[in-house]
Amino acid sequence: MSNLLVVKAHPLEKENSRSMKVLDRFITSYQAKNPKDTLNIVDLYKENIPEIDEEILLAWNQLGNGKDFAQLTESQQAKLLLFNQSTEQFIAANKIVIVNALWNLTIPTRLKAWIDTICVAGKTFRYTENGPEALTRGKKALHIQSSGSIYEGKDFASLYLEQILTFIGIHNYEQLLIEGIDQTPEREEELMNKAFDAAELLGTTF
Repeated sequence: MSNLLVVKAHPLEKENSRSMKVLDRFITSYQAKNPKDTLNIVDLYKENIPEIDEEILLAWNQLGNGKDFAQLTESQQAKLLLFNQSTEQFIAANKIVIVNALWNLTIPTRLKAWIDTICVAGKTFRYTENGPEALTRGKKALHIQSSGSIYEGKDFASLYLEQILTFIGIHNYEQLLIEGIDQTPEREEELMNKAFDAAELLGTTF
């Protein structure tokens, strides 16, 4: 059995989001093919993923200088617990699906906050005398993204996610891009059906 982690980085549900509609098709297909797998869904617009801020940076510095966790402020403790829980949830997953819309050529800020929780020195990568070394090998990832125009995976968001995941050791990486509907609205049904077919196929092979 595998542990599938789905990260939703979109504030809308499937009724109003192309990427969420495609995700729904993928999950239905995946669960039909893998009924015994564990499915965990993280909705970044409902979960309280902490951003790296002054409190977190100071807490890391204080812990690094020997301060006990119990000596941190209640706010620092709460943020670090949530941050660390997100890291451990990612480490426990065998497969990761990240779903977002392309906004202003990049990823939503909530997704960036989540990515910060999975790029952790000593847990998902480490520094060596030869440079950084990935620690999360063996996982596979799927990126589902919708965009109004056509970028063919060359947009900043797609390139960034692929680079980040490669950095921490995930080389088995696939993309499902829903592109060009705003640019060619008359093709919406055709392009969505193409994306649905791709999602259902990926659900049987991922």
